[in-house]
Amino acid sequence: MRAAATAPVAALVRETATAARDRLLQAPNGQTATTIDRSQFDNRPSFSVTDVLRDSPGISVKQGNGPRDVGISIRGSNARNGFAIRNIVIFDDGFPVTQPDGLSRSDLIDPHAYSAIDVIRGPSSALYGNYATGGALNFRTRPGGSIDGAEYGVEGGSFGYLSNYLTVGKKVGTFEASLFASDARGDGFITNSWFNTQTVNFLATWQATPDDRFTVKLIDNELSTRLPLRLSLNQYNLNPYQAGCITAAVAGCGTVSLFNNGFNGTKSTLTALQAGLNRDDRRTIVGGRWEHDFDNTTTWRNQFVFDDRNISQPTGSTSAVGDYPSYNFSSDITKRGELFGMASTSLLGAWYNTLSASGDSYNVLPSGDAAVGRLQSNLASTTTNYGVRARQELQLVPTVTAIAGIGWETTQLKGVSTAYAYPTLNNPNVVVPTVLGASPQFQNTAPEFALIYRPSAEWTWHARVATGYGTPQVNNLFVLPSGLAGNNTALQSQTNVGYDIGADWTPNRSLTLSATAFYEFFNNEIVSQATPVAGISYSFNAPHSEHRGVEFAGRWAFAEGWEAKIAYTRLDEIYTDYTESIGAYRFNRAGNQIPGISPNELTARVGYDQLRGALTGLGGFVELVWKDSFYLDNANLLKAPGYDLVNLNLHYKTDLQSDYLRQLSVFFEIRNLFDKTYIASANNIANTVNAAGVQNPASILAGTSGSIYAGSPRAFVGGMKIAFR
Repeated sequence: MRAAATAPVAALVRETATAARDRLLQAPNGQTATTIDRSQFDNRPSFSVTDVLRDSPGISVKQGNGPRDVGISIRGSNARNGFAIRNIVIFDDGFPVTQPDGLSRSDLIDPHAYSAIDVIRGPSSALYGNYATGGALNFRTRPGGSIDGAEYGVEGGSFGYLSNYLTVGKKVGTFEASLFASDARGDGFITNSWFNTQTVNFLATWQATPDDRFTVKLIDNELSTRLPLRLSLNQYNLNPYQAGCITAAVAGCGTVSLFNNGFNGTKSTLTALQAGLNRDDRRTIVGGRWEHDFDNTTTWRNQFVFDDRNISQPTGSTSAVGDYPSYNFSSDITKRGELFGMASTSLLGAWYNTLSASGDSYNVLPSGDAAVGRLQSNLASTTTNYGVRARQELQLVPTVTAIAGIGWETTQLKGVSTAYAYPTLNNPNVVVPTVLGASPQFQNTAPEFALIYRPSAEWTWHARVATGYGTPQVNNLFVLPSGLAGNNTALQSQTNVGYDIGADWTPNRSLTLSATAFYEFFNNEIVSQATPVAGISYSFNAPHSEHRGVEFAGRWAFAEGWEAKIAYTRLDEIYTDYTESIGAYRFNRAGNQIPGISPNELTARVGYDQLRGALTGLGGFVELVWKDSFYLDNANLLKAPGYDLVNLNLHYKTDLQSDYLRQLSVFFEIRNLFDKTYIASANNIANTVNAAGVQNPASILAGTSGSIYAGSPRAFVGGMKIAFR
């Protein structure tokens, strides 16, 4: 594990302009960052990002709506959102996989494909633009030269899980390419959660001339999954895995209420299995990059990405159907040299991206297989971002580097929302549309400044002040607190200013410690909360809030073959100015904890690997994952209980003496060793009031459904991987 990304300052002198540009994408000087290396997850099951990102401090994950759909948060950035990923920007080999509306999904991420993941923590809009209020992630696939042949892997285990994957890669002359393909499927451990998903990830680079390089990127993911309903806390306590939920008569089952005729009148109450709730999605990303060296100090890079998200999601009482194609172009120049006699790296860039789509929402019929009835609503939307960025790194003295950057961006939202009402019972021909339009424009500027002090090879100190911003999404503009269609166009951009200070200490090769303290001030933080309409969230601006915390990472090889690792995050995030309206009543939330954010999270691991003798390559580890309890509501009345899990792993890797086979790896892991029942995901719930205007207590809120997914009970997973020459 590499902690804060503070490369030796001498690198400013040695590196080429191309290398400097790559570093800016992966681990920019001055950023608080961690790189998770493949060695940290290569000897264990790696089904989703949950299995790899917990090794970084500052990261929190929660199960989303699908097998590999994981909500990823950096410093609590995405903890309050009900699905997908917001408030961080995600890249794959430097190609953006966050669409122009700020949405990212992790369905397309199969960890087996990657050599490393860069986790960049804290507000980062100066370099990464809109939505980087929490930071950024960059997933790096394995380059062809490091594969140098082919690898086949398989892993499987409890609940019908089976994953097959193949990696092929080679470097020949000036051409290098790698191809990854996988097929994963399983029955799920919750009723109505079987899945199968296929992923392809391709990367190729060609050095066409000494000064020109071309890179091509392709990602495709096909997902088909059944989807259970989220539970209330009471339902979870009764029946966490929704066992026997074939009919709604079984206690503790999540249910959905569906119009019998598909548009109005009487309704039937069904379980997720009866209704056939599911997701059937496709995501295709194609990218190209051209880099040209004007000389050995100046590189010009141009990049284009086409990203198409195609969805069919009958996940509740409605089914979302739509195609969301987007285009992203960026261009920048990186210059390495000297400025006022000091080693310098400069970046100047611009970008433009846009997404235009028309998404429909249909009422789901109670006839099973998620059949759809009449159209409920349509949203035609366009999101466009364009801006410029500049960044300067200066080696002031041999031990001190200063970094300054700024980004400016304009975001244009355009949307027309049409809600369809059917006022005449059982007559679908009488339709009353309600049409709402909005076209707000936002301008944001994000400066940052950082200092790195490296007094010796053992110590690195870093300090940073930086800003982030994130604009609303078009769909936020047309939902009222009631969950009904209406004008919510007063939403503003959220902005944050963050202060980081930290240190990395590496006294020898066996010990690495890293600690960072941060304090971030948010204005108009965009917060989502549940509404009385199932599956519909309402977004609002909390005028002021504060996010502060501590991140700690450590590695200690305390004896031959033995190693201990830890990643710990402490978060204290509160509203400092926010008055919530519930109907005609107003409640002051200042001083309350922001819901959805666990104050303490820790991953700790102790392992041993045999380094010599006949058993070389045999090893194992014991891992503890701890997540503290957290509030589910703005009033801080109801908490989701925390948990601590223990995982046990055994693995073996050996080189093979064969003309065709190079290496064999096998592993076996027991997850949730003590078979604890725990909450893997809990969406925020809305506070309510009684007839007297008094807030309902926790005992009432515990009956609010649409919040909780249970985590996996004890699971056994084994696998093998074989590398071919």
